[in-house]
Amino acid sequence: MLIETILDQKGRDCATIRPEALVSAAVAILSARRIGAVVVEDLKGAIVGIFSERDLVRLLAKRGRDALDMKLREAMTSPVITCKPTDRLDKVLAIMNNRRVRHLPVVSGGSLGGMISIRDIARHQLSEKENEAAVLLDIARLHG
Repeated sequence: MLIETILDQKGRDCATIRPEALVSAAVAILSARRIGAVVVEDLKGAIVGIFSERDLVRLLAKRGRDALDMKLREAMTSPVITCKPTDRLDKVLAIMNNRRVRHLPVVSGGSLGGMISIRDIARHQLSEKENEAAVLLDIARLHG
């Protein structure tokens, strides 16, 4: 199974923000869109970082409320681990597990082509298992 299969199902929309924006602006995006991470891009559209809920928690623990007034360039995770639409699902899952990240921007042709999350992968795998179970149940009914 390839990452592009999941993107075809969930969509390729991905929240982005500039490194000069305040942490509070990123938090507003995370909250409004009910997402766990936002990609930080420069003016040319190059991915320069990622800001996630985990980054926010670490920052708040270190800086308190003042963290919200910081620029994202000071708070984002960089460099960013990415994947490609043609990457296999098991490879991406292993990267996420080994690097302890929950979100990976998907880069296609040098530009942002979507975001894959651990939740997307879990949802996809659960759907596959449900489909397999339904097929096995149908086979059992035919032979029963």
